[in-house]
Amino acid sequence: MKKLNSMKMFKGKSFNLEGEFINALKDADFKSLVSKIDLSNDELMKYTSKLQECSKELNNCSKCKGLNYCLNEVKGFKLTPTRSDNKLYFDYVACKYKKKDIEEHSKNVNLNEVPNDIAIAKMNDIFIDDKNRKEVIVWLQKFLKNYNDKSRGLYLHGNFGCGKTYLIAAAINELHKKNIKGVILYWPEFLRDLKASFNDYFDEKFELAKRAKVLLIDDIGAENMTSWARDEILASILQYRMDSNLTTFFTSNLSIEDLETHLSISKGKVDLLKAKRIIERINKLCDVIEMNSVNLRK
Repeated sequence: MKKLNSMKMFKGKSFNLEGEFINALKDADFKSLVSKIDLSNDELMKYTSKLQECSKELNNCSKCKGLNYCLNEVKGFKLTPTRSDNKLYFDYVACKYKKKDIEEHSKNVNLNEVPNDIAIAKMNDIFIDDKNRKEVIVWLQKFLKNYNDKSRGLYLHGNFGCGKTYLIAAAINELHKKNIKGVILYWPEFLRDLKASFNDYFDEKFELAKRAKVLLIDDIGAENMTSWARDEILASILQYRMDSNLTTFFTSNLSIEDLETHLSISKGKVDLLKAKRIIERINKLCDVIEMNSVNLRK
């Protein structure tokens, strides 16, 4: 073990982080957990208390026989550390029983209602006379032909009413025929729905959005921008999907550059760095195409 040098002051009293960490290492489960995290001991000991919680919940899960027997603070979830930029972040991750429960629930629950024409959209019915739609149609046809578990999605932006959602929904519906489950979220409504469901299926809805095999985030940029929507919801969903190589689509009336500006402003405050990180995730997940075509809603 590397030598630890950390006698900190806490409310006027010396607080020995080194001693607390060394004492925690006497527990085999704790020691096993921290040994798998690529951070120095000087960094790890800053999170001793949280890591002890993670170790305890991980141990609970190893002996658990089902959701009815869950001993963790949040039923069906375990507190889990994630390393990023030489720091640790902690998230609640669904256990195997909760994942199964979510999957069963998703068979009968729509995250958001979608118009009938979107629900039954077909590639054979798409409007092909407008040459401005050709690039997108060719991209989608190639996507369907070569689809695999790591296929990139598409950030499709353009004018209002030109059929962006219909085109991508048609492709997702084609995948449904191969038992590849996709989820379509009208983003502004999804955020409102999440806020209203903190005590009723919030976790299931959030986890479904994160884990869907194929996801369409429809009309991003049309929502009322808040730091909660950006940092707690969108960033978490995109980070998980990026790490898991899950296919993700977006539609928007905003270009990538305009979306970055939109995401940077919340309640009069500007946070360019957080907005830029969101855009970086989108660029890693997607190709980008602009489509300006006739307004089919007129």
